Amino acid sequence: MNILFLVPYTPTLIRTRPYNLVRGLARRGHAVTLATLWENESERAALTQLERAGIRVVSTRLTKPRAFWNMLRALPSRIPLQAAYCWQPEFLRNTQHAIRNSQFDVIHVEHLRGAKYALWLQNVLRNTQHASRTTDYGLRIPVVWDSVDCISHLFEQAARHSRSPFGRFVTRLELARTRRYEAMLVDRFDRVLVTSPIDAAALTELASRNTQHAICNTHHAIDVLPNGVDLEYFTPSPAPRDPDTIVFTGKMSYHANVTAALFLVNDIMPLIWRERPGVRLQIVGKDPQSQVRNLAIRAPQSSICVTGAVPDIPPYLWQAQVAVVPIVYGAGSQFKVLEAMACGTPVVATPQAVSALQVTDGEHLLVGDGAAAFARQTLRLLQDAELRRRIGTAGRQFVECNHDWNKIVERLEEIYQQLSDRPVA
Repeated sequence: MNILFLVPYTPTLIRTRPYNLVRGLARRGHAVTLATLWENESERAALTQLERAGIRVVSTRLTKPRAFWNMLRALPSRIPLQAAYCWQPEFLRNTQHAIRNSQFDVIHVEHLRGAKYALWLQNVLRNTQHASRTTDYGLRIPVVWDSVDCISHLFEQAARHSRSPFGRFVTRLELARTRRYEAMLVDRFDRVLVTSPIDAAALTELASRNTQHAICNTHHAIDVLPNGVDLEYFTPSPAPRDPDTIVFTGKMSYHANVTAALFLVNDIMPLIWRERPGVRLQIVGKDPQSQVRNLAIRAPQSSICVTGAVPDIPPYLWQAQVAVVPIVYGAGSQFKVLEAMACGTPVVATPQAVSALQVTDGEHLLVGDGAAAFARQTLRLLQDAELRRRIGTAGRQFVECNHDWNKIVERLEEIYQQLSDRPVA
């Protein structure tokens, strides 16, 4: 198939969903054109690597002033800041040129940040098809919108639970308009994708409450396309693990991860240190906010390390005896859970962190609801080598069976094929 894959940010190892989907589609022999935006030279270099993997790249730079201006213009409107952030007229022209010069079978657009582009593409295609109705043989190019997560569902949780002042402010500012916008989007595309049944249910509920949606033809489907793991990159290591070392990974500027880090250090770790004073915590991830950096400053000497950006995540997962995922709120399936399990590192997680995964507490990982239970489960693993071995092995097997990117790309391929074979209604 000939696929146009539009992502409003550069796919990288950190933005792992689009990165693995476009590479997987190309490996399976499809012609993939990636239309995307880049903000810095490291992202530009990442696009060069994707070109070397056989992916055609149509890219445009998005500057910080342009993004700021987009959000400023959106403030008095009904458009969410997320949907306005990546708007770039030059990118529109470049993408439209690619459409005019290629016979695409399907167009895939990712995230709420890409939704305005998806709507724009539909208008372009509608006008083009109307002008050339006699030559398109009754077929049209279907547009798939990959919502990834239900952002309204995330914001509803953040407004109640976030410990990041900025996170609380932004989510409360955005919640009402994001609800309206997502509800409108659900019925606008040939197919909508999300990462979990919870997000599918949340989007369906939004749409059902939308008056405009209620009078529309609601035949379009929401499909669950889960997140996966690169099982060759995130793989177990034979190297010995550091005793009494636990790790928490993630982008540490993200408000849900900031809240989780504060919950971990302020509420959970004192209970762990009471039993095992020598336990060391590594908080691993780029762009830690000052609230996160200060955790290491205030902690007992050497008991907490906040790394900032690191070249690779797996060495930290291999090093730790336990990976902790104390997420208080979130959306979709948590990559940090799946990546740790893929590395054979036993995981302790909150119920919120695994609500989108079909895992079994006590078999694939341990679940702790509340600070005391979370600390207790972590101590169980630190104290029991056989339990660590059993949970780590079962976690790896679970990811192999349920979250292999190769199988997920096959499912996406099936969705594309179903749509490309469908005649115009």
